[in-house]
Amino acid sequence: MNVLSYVLVYRKFFLVVFTLLVLLPLPIILRTKEAECAYTLFVIATFWLTEALPLSVTALLPGLMFPLFGIMPSKKVASAYFKDFHLLLIGVICLATSIEKWNLHKRIALRMVMTVGVNPAWLTLGFMSSTAFLSMWLSNTSTAAMVMPIVEAVAQQIISAEAEVEATQMTYFSGSTNHGLEIDESVNGHETNERKEKTVPVPGYSNDAGKNSSNMELEKNSGTGAKYRTKKDHMMCKLMCLCVAYSSTIGGLTTITGTSTNLIFAEHFNMRYPECRCINFGSWFMLSFPAAIIILFLSWIWLQWLFLGFNFKEMFKCGKTKTVKQKACAEVIKQEYQKLGPIRYQEIVTLVLFIVMALLWFSRDPGFVPGWSALFSKYPGFATDSTVALLIGLLFFLIPAKRLTKTTPTGEIVAFDYSPLITWKEFQSFMPWDIAILVGGGFALADGCEESGLSKWIGNKLSPLGSLPVWLIILISSLLVTSLTEVASNPATITLLLPILSSLADAIQVNPLYILIPSTLCTSFAFLLPVANPPNAIVFSYGHLKVIDMVKAGLGVNIVGVAVVMLGMSTWIVTLFDLSTYPSWAPPITNATMP
Repeated sequence: MNVLSYVLVYRKFFLVVFTLLVLLPLPIILRTKEAECAYTLFVIATFWLTEALPLSVTALLPGLMFPLFGIMPSKKVASAYFKDFHLLLIGVICLATSIEKWNLHKRIALRMVMTVGVNPAWLTLGFMSSTAFLSMWLSNTSTAAMVMPIVEAVAQQIISAEAEVEATQMTYFSGSTNHGLEIDESVNGHETNERKEKTVPVPGYSNDAGKNSSNMELEKNSGTGAKYRTKKDHMMCKLMCLCVAYSSTIGGLTTITGTSTNLIFAEHFNMRYPECRCINFGSWFMLSFPAAIIILFLSWIWLQWLFLGFNFKEMFKCGKTKTVKQKACAEVIKQEYQKLGPIRYQEIVTLVLFIVMALLWFSRDPGFVPGWSALFSKYPGFATDSTVALLIGLLFFLIPAKRLTKTTPTGEIVAFDYSPLITWKEFQSFMPWDIAILVGGGFALADGCEESGLSKWIGNKLSPLGSLPVWLIILISSLLVTSLTEVASNPATITLLLPILSSLADAIQVNPLYILIPSTLCTSFAFLLPVANPPNAIVFSYGHLKVIDMVKAGLGVNIVGVAVVMLGMSTWIVTLFDLSTYPSWAPPITNATMP
């Protein structure tokens, strides 16, 4: 028994050692770069799944293992840890810092709750719909980063309102005095499970809230380290986080510009089959929009059942008489909104910058009309979403928020400086550096897979699929792409597989779109792990989720996604492109070559 207790205490240490030793024969026996990279991949995947090491620490392993195996030099691995994504994240976090500092997120959250109601089922559907719509035009990462502070605020407002209702009911029965609700603002949206809750004082920003009923609730759970009143509150927070992550990815499916994988597919297809001219903004929207709507709705049902239970009566209670508790919650939310007072100058400026950022992202290169990037035609592709994010982000450090004054020896109050919308200290407190390292590790791992030839080796294993029925080829390739994209970057996966799948389609004389469309769509189905794509990492950074939560939820959404894509390939997509025949714009069998 003592030995078992010893093992349990040091289980993470033993798991790390055991994983490294058990997988070690792979590079020792095979002695190839592919095997050495596979060893690194399996070790990192195991540590990410089990959290034997902190996720961001595990993400640093490519920087250690790739140079030792001779896969990539250290300088090249290090460059993978800071990409265009990180500049985009910095700009968006500047926006998020200002939104939360000046309480704009609370105003938006309270107004949304007052409009939609406090039923979690309808709230999550509303958030999923709005997030998916935004991600149709903006990057998935930007959308998730912008929506999550609002979602976090809504969840905390509902939890606090329910706490006030219960406190009021207890007060009524006990006869004690009720001091009213003070919304808890000590829960920082970007804290992780390893960090304790803390508040960062901001000049001109009151953080005294939460000292009464909400802090009392937190103190009750201080023994377990939890920050939720009940298990249902925790489940609701998990549900709302995953809804944002998954809907931002699902929405990106619907437009050519919605995600990088769609753009890569369009470029590859138009270059390989220039005579087709059938893939454009409109045709892609027609084939993907129905699929996205179905996946979004079924994912909502699945997540609702997984975290809050499968209760149709509760889920679809719309227009019915509200319970006393719901009415009381709505009244508390209304009172909290009134406490904010009229909208302030700082909130207006932050809102304007938010809208300008969104418009600049949308109009940069919409696809169906020339965007403002055409003004810089001499340098095509130089300006990206991160350029816009940095431009707006820098303005938050420049635009005045209020004057700083001092009293002279004569008693006169004079202004001597001004305070910008945000300061560097405030930005640092919000910037999730651990998530930046986490995503960088994913980029480094993807680069190592390409450099070592492991990605090419995996792709070449698809070649024997030509002897199978077409529907089975589509299913196998879709499942393989969905699995591969969980541990490799989406752009790397689609870039690797498109040439192989195109050659496969030409060789067996099947319309290339029959195989390429589902594979492209499934490349976006990276729902299982926090490191699978940036939106997953962003919502994971809020500290409500564990890896196993995302694995359970993501597995169901992956199955739904693949099933809907298969359904589409046999219904509306087939008729849209006439996929039943081998097209004249595709090369004849004599010119097709297998990789």
